[in-house]
Amino acid sequence: MITCRHGSSFSILAIIFLTFLAVVPQPALAESCESLSSLKLPDTTITLAEQVKAGTFAPPSGANLAGFPGGNYKDLPVFCRVTATVKPTPDSEIKMEVWMPLAGWNGKFQGEGNGGFAGVIIYSALAGALSRGFATAGTDTGHAAGVTDASWALGHPEKIIDFGHRGIHEMTVKAKAIVHAFYGKDAKHAYFGSCSDGGREALMEAQRYPEDYDGILAGAPANYWTHLLMAGAWEAQALLKDPASYIPASKIPALGAAVNAACDHQDGVADGVINDPRDCRFDPSVLLCKGVDSDNCFTAPQVEALRKIYEGPKDSKGRLLYVGRAPGAEDGPAGWRQWITGAAPGKSLQYAFTTNFFKYMVFNDPNWDFKTFNFDTDLKTDDQKQAHNLNATDPDLKPFHNRGGKLILYHGWNDPAISPLNTINYYNSVLNTLGTNTANGFVRLYLVPGMQHCGGGPGPNSFGQQSGSTADPQHGIYAALEQWVEQGTAPGKIIATKYVSDLDPRQGVKFTRPLCPFPEIAKYKGSGDTNDAASFECTNEKK
Repeated sequence: MITCRHGSSFSILAIIFLTFLAVVPQPALAESCESLSSLKLPDTTITLAEQVKAGTFAPPSGANLAGFPGGNYKDLPVFCRVTATVKPTPDSEIKMEVWMPLAGWNGKFQGEGNGGFAGVIIYSALAGALSRGFATAGTDTGHAAGVTDASWALGHPEKIIDFGHRGIHEMTVKAKAIVHAFYGKDAKHAYFGSCSDGGREALMEAQRYPEDYDGILAGAPANYWTHLLMAGAWEAQALLKDPASYIPASKIPALGAAVNAACDHQDGVADGVINDPRDCRFDPSVLLCKGVDSDNCFTAPQVEALRKIYEGPKDSKGRLLYVGRAPGAEDGPAGWRQWITGAAPGKSLQYAFTTNFFKYMVFNDPNWDFKTFNFDTDLKTDDQKQAHNLNATDPDLKPFHNRGGKLILYHGWNDPAISPLNTINYYNSVLNTLGTNTANGFVRLYLVPGMQHCGGGPGPNSFGQQSGSTADPQHGIYAALEQWVEQGTAPGKIIATKYVSDLDPRQGVKFTRPLCPFPEIAKYKGSGDTNDAASFECTNEKK
């Protein structure tokens, strides 16, 4: 019997609690959070080191980026927040943050990426990683601006390098040092996962800084940056050089319906999802107006614009310079109306990215006009100036492979921002460079039917692509990456979910579908509920 000095007995619950404390090791922090303000790191100034109480963090205004899930800050645990500025060159000013849980650290580090031209820290990504036990870090990559704004790059070549690859690397190195100082030990594993420009950053890490991360998840990577934006100039000319060619938003639903009518049934399931758009032979001329122009048909100049968009940019000799658009991405709130055609001429996201890139990163002329772009000569200028800084196209991942790194790529088949055909080309280039057997030992690619840019769309767009959103590697691509890194189990099929509401999964599941390691596809078995993943099998046979 344990007694206090007044003779009263402890409750049995108190005994159990004390016993638990005695046998379970509690995390010992090498440094207090506030003491990190005096930490000395090369080219780095720690600007804040503070303990944030549970549920009290509020992100700066405008910090949440469109296309990234909103953060659930009210449920965050108590954590140590460190902010810093890194200046590897006199013209650099890389802002970064490191968040570290005071208790329940899973022993891992998670680097977060960006979207567009970056310019902001994705706080919602930090919140997601922290809530799942990761120490995590994010950066603005060296400038503060809206994600479609590249005016900061004019006359600042070092800032372009910071955006291109140096910012993420500097963030990673400095964050790891801060994590070590706080916990008194290194993270046992380091992961990086992001989408869009973040997917490009992910591939940059694997290619140029293979020592930074053990596992990398690259979604819809904008890795062929110079040609992606050149394709934007091609599409701008196709739609806008002749005003008669412009396709108004009111016509996009008819285009999407025609594509689905031509191709949806090819996989044996008519569900509004094209399983493999490479099998779709859609001819836009079927929509040519037979009489009066209307929202249900397209004029001859508009049909020609569609043909150019689907085929992709070509030089004066007809040589393809970049992949075209995969059919199936046209309709939907985040489809062509947002990315390609826009709500009005010159109001699409692709137009904004394209004109900002060439004005401020290539031609250094704020008055540059897309109509003047020459696909023979200007593409050479584009590549000469920025390919080394921005393109993540190197297929030689041998250094990353040699240190045991694992890479998973994923891309939505309905992506209207970056063609999934480009990601297939990069994946195949890795196989051709290293050999299929070697590449299969550390690289996987998943194509997601019906998913738009990084999410959304009519397909199964939820598959655990955020770090730790599910611990089940059969249903989560991030969990599958962790299992591959930590246990050596290579990922196979992953069950993806389409919810009734993408914004509120609590409303229930609409259907499930297996995602298969490329080049396999999910084929309907011919019987069973088409809303159930169990009715599909991964196979190389399309018919």
